[in-house]
Amino acid sequence: MLRSLLFLLFLPLAGTAQTKLSVAAAANFVYVLEPLHAEFKRTAPDIELTVNTGASGSLVAQITHGAPFDVFLSADTEYPLELIKAGGAEEKSFTRFTVGRLVLWTTRADFDLTSIPEAIYNPKLLRLAVANPRTAPYGRAALEALRKLGLAPRAEPKLVFAENITQTAQFVETGNADAGFVALSLVRSLRLANQGRWIEVPASLYPPLEHAGVITRHGADNPAAARYLAFLLSPAAQAILEQHGYKSPGKN
Repeated sequence: MLRSLLFLLFLPLAGTAQTKLSVAAAANFVYVLEPLHAEFKRTAPDIELTVNTGASGSLVAQITHGAPFDVFLSADTEYPLELIKAGGAEEKSFTRFTVGRLVLWTTRADFDLTSIPEAIYNPKLLRLAVANPRTAPYGRAALEALRKLGLAPRAEPKLVFAENITQTAQFVETGNADAGFVALSLVRSLRLANQGRWIEVPASLYPPLEHAGVITRHGADNPAAARYLAFLLSPAAQAILEQHGYKSPGKN
């Protein structure tokens, strides 16, 4: 599968006209998409990209209701598999391409981030931002981590739910939350790298945030879709993802 996808990456599309490709991507990718797509355009200048970001579950709902996306990049594997089962995506295109990491982040200088339990018990923590667990895999991971640490009863009264992981970061950045569980890729971005402090949530506290992509039914006849998924597995794309806080599939 990997070898055949990488082979597709270097195949030119027929003709010289621009081919359009529409990508729906989980919100945690919002800051990494620019360098990724700059590299993709270098290898595929004939493809014109458009991108929409949002919570993975919300994007699935849009695709199911006819949104014309060619490729769907999810923050988990469950939503792509759900889309395949519903007939909305190509089963053979299913591609695990990276693994996300979860952190607890604050922009408050006076907030102690020595450990997650100390942060949750801190009397200064009045609002704790989490992405909506119904649609956002990072939100589900955060709640699972709190449960495993035995902190859920203490944290629940303080939770404020955001629509997606990008909005979760906005709550923390603007001071509308004292701290929040966000994607490492967001706090490592140029946009937020010098703001606040964070500690990583041990990966043992939540199921692996494996991110997968699929070609939708709408994109099944668009050869640019297969080239795009192939690109995500390329060494260049994997290096960019790792620079932004992701892990390659199979790495500890």
